[in-house]
Amino acid sequence: MGIFDWLFGPKVPQITVQEAQQRLQNDKGVVIVDVRQPVETQSGVVPGAVLIPLTELGRRMDELPSDRPILTICASSHRSPMAARRLAKAGYDVTDVAGGMGAWMRAGLPVEKRE
Repeated sequence: MGIFDWLFGPKVPQITVQEAQQRLQNDKGVVIVDVRQPVETQSGVVPGAVLIPLTELGRRMDELPSDRPILTICASSHRSPMAARRLAKAGYDVTDVAGGMGAWMRAGLPVEKRE
């Protein structure tokens, strides 16, 4: 996949952090993928999130279920749309979380600390 595919791949829908939280609460089949680097996740992650840094997504995509909806999130919505486009191009049902973890934390939504 070239740089233009990463930047200008298929358009994917975005939802607010509040909508993402509702989807995660109401549909246990939804998977949220955090594409931040490990050092960034020390401040907390969405409970139950799968951690796959954007730089590793290409080789780790097979870790994600292809038959379940996926939400992507990063720190501030710069990397997660790229991840979402890449997943959409691979056939995943994917939605990006607008505002990223910054918006998630500002909204007071739950986070978990991981070692």
